[in-house]
Amino acid sequence: MSSSTRYDFDTVVDRRGTWCVQWDGVADRFGVDGLLPFTISDMDFETAPEVLSALRARLDHGVFGYTTWQQDDFRSAIAHWYATRYGTRIDTGQLVYGPSVLSQLSQLLQMWTAEGEGVVVHAPTYDGFRKAITGLGRELRGVPVGDTAALERELARPDSKVLLVCSPHNPTGRVWTEAELSEMSALAVRYGVAVISDEIHADFVHEGHAHVPWTRVGGDGRWAVISSASKAFNFPALTGSYGLIGDPADRAEFLRRMETAEGLASPAVLSLTAHIAAYREAGAWLDEARAYVAGNLALVAKRLNEAFPELGWQPPQAGYLAWIDLRPAGVGDDEALQRVLIEREKVAVMPGAVYGAEGFVRLNVGCPRSKAEAGVEALIRAVRAVAP
Repeated sequence: MSSSTRYDFDTVVDRRGTWCVQWDGVADRFGVDGLLPFTISDMDFETAPEVLSALRARLDHGVFGYTTWQQDDFRSAIAHWYATRYGTRIDTGQLVYGPSVLSQLSQLLQMWTAEGEGVVVHAPTYDGFRKAITGLGRELRGVPVGDTAALERELARPDSKVLLVCSPHNPTGRVWTEAELSEMSALAVRYGVAVISDEIHADFVHEGHAHVPWTRVGGDGRWAVISSASKAFNFPALTGSYGLIGDPADRAEFLRRMETAEGLASPAVLSLTAHIAAYREAGAWLDEARAYVAGNLALVAKRLNEAFPELGWQPPQAGYLAWIDLRPAGVGDDEALQRVLIEREKVAVMPGAVYGAEGFVRLNVGCPRSKAEAGVEALIRAVRAVAP
């Protein structure tokens, strides 16, 4: 930790034996235990000390009865965050709560679509979206990121009912501009398509780019924002997410479903505590975490482009997930690359096929720099082993 920083991101925290998916569950996805993982999108950093302090204080109270999210401390913390981070005033009366962003997505899809109807997404596509959409019997309709003509063609189909926007985009790390989002909004209104904007990665936008909340562009269209502090502040295991739903009738129906069909009468109190502390007190921690991760991504770019100049790889505009197109280096077979990564290099890296893009990998560098270095060097050796 340098003298100019307040927080330590270099120290390695041993996560083995803590029931975490990234480390302890690696064999479930890759078939081999003990791999060094760069997989699921959580970070290897302790959450902000300000959040830990608030959690300890709540634990010290000792009583953990039924809890309500519909209170001013929670709502005002979210409003404060939007105002100070995004220069956006939100209507706290539009807020809703859910156990997770994906659980909110599931409810909204069931509200706004029927089996067999289309949900339009940008491709490559986060695998959680693919599972939610197809698992509900809806048709996933992918359009390439940035292809407005393809987007309009899909939205114009009479049975396309929802546009699901990942903002910023996972896995590419693309930050949508206000003009791009406004165009999406206009197309959705034109064709009577509802919009769900997943903004869980919004707080990790890198310098030179700016997140624009859908609340600024949604207008009179039918829309919902789903988000959580858990991604940026690294506490997904506490569960908990919030959303904003524009239409009062839709909002009432969502809350009815959550409180009756889903039995969500009481949220996790530690999630509320963590959200409030993060949004009120931990902004400085987030700024340093994002800058540290930007350093990891710069390291990845430097080493990859030294080893394979033909890649010309640039860090993402947001997040800690390096989305890397290896096809210019001659990698087109995900299976061959994965065999070398797993069997020889003993690392777990997400293959692009998971997101519908062969020849890519998604490397999670939300971790101490020593681990990021080990990951990129292993990837370089593996590419050299399989490239023609």
